[in-house]
Order: sequence, then structure tokens, then C-alpha cells
Amino acid sequence: MKISSIISITLHAIRLLLSLSALWLSFGWKVRKARKAFEKELVKAGMAKKDAKRLSAWYSKLKDDIIQAVKSSAFKWH
Repeated sequence: MKISSIISITLHAIRLLLSLSALWLSFGWKVRKARKAFEKELVKAGMAKKDAKRLSAWYSKLKDDIIQAVKSSAFKWH
């Protein structure tokens, strides 16, 4: 294998990892904003803040489940 091929593969792998980490950070930030907006609307509608936080926790659980599914499918070798 040529040195240029190894360098190219390494650069593409780094680029892929950077893109995935940016996606992960962006996804986390969007879920956090959605949770806060959902809580705010529930409180505005008259729900107790504690109950609104408990309901909005499902957003984080769903995010964690999605990330876990992506990780398990990405690192599963057949």
C-alpha cells in the first residue's frame, strides 16, 4: 500500500470523525432547546414545573436511545 493511500485514508477518517462529533453536538443542543421550549409551553399552560420537567425528560431518553442505536449499528461488524 502506498504512503499516499494511507494518508488519504487517515484524512478521510479524521474528517468523518469530525463530522460525526459535530452532528452529535448539534443533536444534543437541538434536543436541549426542544426540551426547554416544551417545558416552557407546559408551564405556560398551567402545569407544575416539576411535572413538565418529568415529561420533557422523554426527549433526552429518546435522544439517548437514538444515539445508542446509531453506535450499535455503526460498530457492529458482520
